[in-house]
Amino acid sequence: MSAEDKPTGTSTAAETNERRPSTFNDEAKRRQSIHELTENVTGEIRNPLVGISKDELFRDVEEYAATNNLGEILPLLKKGALVAQSPRDISGIEELDDDDRRELELEAAHRWRHPKMLYFTIFLNSIAAAIQGWDQTGSNGANLSFPDDLGIPDGGDACEAPGMAAECDRNSWIVGFVNSMPYITIAFFAGWISDPMNELVGRRGTIFIAAIFSLIAPIGSGLCQEWWELAICRIFLGIGMGLKEVTVPVFSAEMSPPLIRGGLVMSWQIWTAFGILLGTSANLVVKDVPDIAWRLQLGSAFIPAVPLVLGIYFCPESPRWLMKKGKHMQAFKSFCKLRFSPIQAARDLYYAHALLRQEQLLVEQSAVIKTHANVFTRFYELFSIPRVRRATQASGIVMIAQQMCGINIIAFYSSTIFREAGASVTESLMASWGFGIVNWAFAWPAVWTIDTFGRRTLLLFTFPNMCWTLLAAGFCFWIPESSSAHLGLIALFIYLFDAFYSPGEGPVPFTYSAEVFPLSHREVGMSWAVATNNFWAAVLAMTLLRMLRAMTAQGVFGFYAGLNFIAFWMIFFWLPETKQRTLEELDYVFAVPTRTHMKYQVKEVAPYWWKRYVFFRKGLKEPKLYRFAADAGNPGASEVGNGAKSV
Repeated sequence: MSAEDKPTGTSTAAETNERRPSTFNDEAKRRQSIHELTENVTGEIRNPLVGISKDELFRDVEEYAATNNLGEILPLLKKGALVAQSPRDISGIEELDDDDRRELELEAAHRWRHPKMLYFTIFLNSIAAAIQGWDQTGSNGANLSFPDDLGIPDGGDACEAPGMAAECDRNSWIVGFVNSMPYITIAFFAGWISDPMNELVGRRGTIFIAAIFSLIAPIGSGLCQEWWELAICRIFLGIGMGLKEVTVPVFSAEMSPPLIRGGLVMSWQIWTAFGILLGTSANLVVKDVPDIAWRLQLGSAFIPAVPLVLGIYFCPESPRWLMKKGKHMQAFKSFCKLRFSPIQAARDLYYAHALLRQEQLLVEQSAVIKTHANVFTRFYELFSIPRVRRATQASGIVMIAQQMCGINIIAFYSSTIFREAGASVTESLMASWGFGIVNWAFAWPAVWTIDTFGRRTLLLFTFPNMCWTLLAAGFCFWIPESSSAHLGLIALFIYLFDAFYSPGEGPVPFTYSAEVFPLSHREVGMSWAVATNNFWAAVLAMTLLRMLRAMTAQGVFGFYAGLNFIAFWMIFFWLPETKQRTLEELDYVFAVPTRTHMKYQVKEVAPYWWKRYVFFRKGLKEPKLYRFAADAGNPGASEVGNGAKSV
């Protein structure tokens, strides 16, 4: 095939090597780079542009521009490449003018100063999350009445009648099955079609299709006459939920600056929590509507889907998805909408290109991977490539932990649980509304703490507190119902549990999973993470009602308190930190072998914690495994003002 016939942005491996700076053409250094991306035993994160002369760098920029039709922005790309190479020495780059330096300094000094289009896109993504929360919560209130209306009573007076116990046991499985259908659908279907869907129509197109399902499924749910009809409608609801869960956090992560990526991506959880609050509010508003209250509770979830359907195509497409498709000029234009100045857009474009080229080294070292690998091959590679396998393991842990912690026994069934505690229908819905308020209000602190303290630290702080509060809530069921303290203390400890969950295990799983995979495996990796999360959500939704009948509330709460204890140690041993790093720099973080990470936690981190927080010894130097090489700079480090800052 001639050069003229070759699609834009494609090349052979040999041609790619020819265009690389001499650092990448040197076979020994290429092998070293591959080793660093698969077995990074030192924990160093390297900027691949460091050590390259200006002439070599400019030649590479020229080749990149020529190959991808970027000639009209070549001077700007050269300046952006210099900034990407030496982000801490902006004053020493003579090619920059005063306007360039001013924008870069403002970026470093004001980390939340970004264009309106970035925040508009995050706002639309937040609406997608609110739909998710409302979809989950509609069934919470409807559980109090739809089983009786559809002929499958699972509790209350109907089950007190002689001979009804066995039938109610069977019905509890049916109600659990209906409630779990969205999560079963996501785990076994919707989560996995997100990868080819993203491949075909991009991030925006996938979110638009998801919004259509989220619009029609709640309306259908409100019109059902049989329980199996409701189960089918909830399958369609699961398709919309699954496509959004995979795509929206990735979309947010790919367009966010490194320093505030956690704060922006975790908007998914904040507005999922807000959707839960809206759903519990709607449940309360329509509770007294005769005969159709549960229909309105399920059907009202269509409301937030309307602005998402209308607004998503006003957002720019993900620049990294465009680069993946070889559309580098469109990626630059997208970056221009998401950054304040062209120099920032050029820097991020070229730096992403340089780091993605490093990622290509990882890809080239495996004979399994093909340029156009299908979803099945990419799924196999989640477990066969060391760097990707570690991301798969870490994302699976945080997603499983979200279900292990027990939050969804409250989110799905709080009204039922409060009814078990002796509350009336109105009191149950009011208590659930309070749960929604706490869940939303306490998610906000994570916006400012997730990129300061980090994902891992938030989890390690909140899991022990979720353990004891859940255990205390279970103990309170032994207080006699005649006591005024019975319902009040149960609600108090559930709210405290919720308050600890919201800034920790609430926002971290989807934020973390959207970050950790390389671009080549980001969609299928997020599909894995979402499928894992929703599989266990389905198990929880299906089994909880039967567990309540068999184990009582005390046993259920104690069981999930124990799972919180186990989850803490899973996170301590197996979860690397990702804060304030670009998506591509995380290739180095996940190149550290799991055994090296575990050994470091036992020999360095645990003794430090014991001395610092048990014996209150001050002046100790905090151990850090992940750090920038002493001679490396990077744009993310520039934003925090310290290129050598440890991860």
